[in-house]
Amino acid sequence: MTVIAPRRMQPADLARVASVGLRTRRMRAALSALGIAIGVASIVAVLGLSASSQAGLLAEIDRLGTNMLTVSTGKDLSGKEVPLPKTAPGMIARIGPVEQVQSTGATKAKVYRSPLVPAVNTNALTVRAATLQLPEAVRTTVLRGRYLNAATATQPVAVLGSSAAQRLGIDRVRAGQRIWLGDQWFYVAGILGPAKLAPEIDSSVLVGFKAAEQYLGFDGHPTTIYARSQTDQVDNVHAVLAATANPQFPGQVTVSNPSEALVARAAAESALNGLFLGLGAVALLVGGVGVANTMIISVLERRSEIGLRRALGATRGHIRTQFLSESILLAGLGGAVGVACGVLATVVYASAKDWAVVIPPTAWGGGVAAAVAIGGVAGLLPALRAARMQPTEALRTV
Repeated sequence: MTVIAPRRMQPADLARVASVGLRTRRMRAALSALGIAIGVASIVAVLGLSASSQAGLLAEIDRLGTNMLTVSTGKDLSGKEVPLPKTAPGMIARIGPVEQVQSTGATKAKVYRSPLVPAVNTNALTVRAATLQLPEAVRTTVLRGRYLNAATATQPVAVLGSSAAQRLGIDRVRAGQRIWLGDQWFYVAGILGPAKLAPEIDSSVLVGFKAAEQYLGFDGHPTTIYARSQTDQVDNVHAVLAATANPQFPGQVTVSNPSEALVARAAAESALNGLFLGLGAVALLVGGVGVANTMIISVLERRSEIGLRRALGATRGHIRTQFLSESILLAGLGGAVGVACGVLATVVYASAKDWAVVIPPTAWGGGVAAAVAIGGVAGLLPALRAARMQPTEALRTV
């Protein structure tokens, strides 16, 4: 007696048979795959945007440098502000590793677009005396016009920070353009770009130290000093800045490294990744439940098909493989769509922010793998249930 062993299904036949349910029930399959797609898209977008954001921050930190330290006024025990000595910038410049020192000094003057503006509408702007190489020290540029020079620093001439220009409604520099500053007219020489490491400059109107003393009653004491040191000596310079700036009261001087805020921001964004990945995993799990539900209903609706195939010689293994492959195919298609959507979202958002687009291989690879795994788990029970059906019982529905 010759026993014919059942043959294994070829990959092409398996793909054709596994896609039958998806092709005949397209709307249901699309809705089931949607949950998987949303979960995978969330995971890919979170990982992609995080990597792109960190790449952008690192590039920005490299451009701005981590070697700038700021020295600002502190407070005594009574809470009164202690001014920095006038000699502080010069003393700091004598520190060996310090390469550049610039400073600003806050005045009590108010600035308006014209004398007709009510005095209470100050726009939260500060008028500061500034040294001549300040933009270079804080790594900003002059977007419009010119910065102060040796001549204009002694005259009623001002340069606007980026936010100050917006609040005053000035977007370009015209010949003879003036603003009402300290109860007198000052000419506008230029507009600065954003200063990421010194945001206080953005909301400031800058004038020369000599001009501030002559026209605004400024006392000449700096309130913030910006020092650039050799990169490998930042910690050493930081340790002696307070005592150098104010030897008499070093404890009443505030020293900081502005670039640390950017590094902290990158760390904070990384800390939030776990939360968003958790939300993506929940969406992926919900999508897996949807796939399982679809496959269970598919088994119930296709009992006649299962019975007919069993009667024609298909084994339980064939039926089990068919429905398991269908579930994996359904989840895989959802995962592929999710990866495409996640990558597209990353590209669009990163491009809008001028970041380098970075898609980690673990993002798209892990997304597809997770979708396939979810599909396999979700389809296992329906596949076993379909394989256990007896041909005679299944054919009763024919």
